[in-house]
Amino acid sequence: MSTERHYTREFVRTFFTSPTAVEGEDDSAKMLRSAAGLRGMQAPDVWVPDNEDATAPSMREEGIDNIIEVVAEHGADFPGEIHPRVVWHREDPAKRYAGFQQMLRIARSDTGAIEHIDGFVIPEVGDIDDWKKADEFFTIIETECGLEPGSLSMSVIVESGEAELALGDLRTEMGKPANNLERLFLLVDGEVDYTKDMRAMTRTGELPPWPELRHNTSRGASAAGLVAVDGPYDDIRDIEGYEERMADNRAKGMTGIWSLTPGQVVTANKAPLPPKTGSWLLDVGDREVELSAEDGQQVYDGSEVGLEVTGDREYTLRVGDDERVLDEDELREELLDMTAYVPSMTDIVDSMEEFEAAKEAGKGAIAMTQSTTVVIDGVSVEISKDRMWDEATYQAAGTPIALFQDVYEHRPDQHEELEEMYGEEIVERATAVGN
Repeated sequence: MSTERHYTREFVRTFFTSPTAVEGEDDSAKMLRSAAGLRGMQAPDVWVPDNEDATAPSMREEGIDNIIEVVAEHGADFPGEIHPRVVWHREDPAKRYAGFQQMLRIARSDTGAIEHIDGFVIPEVGDIDDWKKADEFFTIIETECGLEPGSLSMSVIVESGEAELALGDLRTEMGKPANNLERLFLLVDGEVDYTKDMRAMTRTGELPPWPELRHNTSRGASAAGLVAVDGPYDDIRDIEGYEERMADNRAKGMTGIWSLTPGQVVTANKAPLPPKTGSWLLDVGDREVELSAEDGQQVYDGSEVGLEVTGDREYTLRVGDDERVLDEDELREELLDMTAYVPSMTDIVDSMEEFEAAKEAGKGAIAMTQSTTVVIDGVSVEISKDRMWDEATYQAAGTPIALFQDVYEHRPDQHEELEEMYGEEIVERATAVGN
């Protein structure tokens, strides 16, 4: 089968859930109304009015009424996609039927709410046969309500071992005449219920990090031409931890993450974008630290690494408790191994444009040079590294630009903030390069 995508978004940064009905409030839909008014970097790529875990069972009927009302009123102006989450469970036919009825009520409403809904999120799925049951309900809804076949996308939350194993079946099952699984959009990890399903335990009671689940979900999404999204990060005050989680995910090919607050949405919307300015990193043993740019030099201001001149062209380099005596060439090689460069948006665009020009001139590969002066304990050392760029390097380097172009195309409400972040000139070049 082909991994051609069947929807317009290639990247999703933010998956933001809102309770559909809040008990004890004069306006039980106040959380939905608040979310519907989000714009710019505070607005998610995918908004999920959550009529499952985020809403009390006693409020779910009212929650459907609220979805219909709020989406009918505000859906046309909401800048992201809208995918309500309904109830479902792989082992509970009654709950599956209830989820079908929730979707059908929204689709049948004479308010026109369904015109602004891009799809639905199905939680607690099981093996691939369970995914097909949900897909059949989507097909029935589209048929009964006169919607175009396949117009409602389906996203699933991977919350069980069964669902994780089903990821391996997607590539062969999608496209069979007996189902419409091409409607699949997002594969979302749900680590809380997954932990419960796996009967996993930790000494502190905290969730395991589940790197294998995130890798498997990302791999399943890549093989089937879908989008992978990580689950919620519950410590909403731990911005640094949230950013570290996203960085680890991006190294696995998983750009998107669940957001629980508008603050997390802003962080998750910005984190995958190329930085405005480049930076040099120094490996200090157990971690990397960012060097300070001062007068064109990169200065280390810490205690884990030390450097002093101990003779004619002789240096002593200390990393932690380890000390080594090196000559000038050996020191340069050591610092090259200890440093890494994080390219800026401008750096990436410059390099891509340079390679495109070289390719047009008939060259298959070119060398790109990065140079700087590293200063440790007042001792300056010039370092320079060459990197060969070929077509594969060009394609890999272009992924952050492809993300930026996807955002710029689908989120015009963020144009002003993006231009303030990078400047109009680099935004214009970034939207053109690679096309």
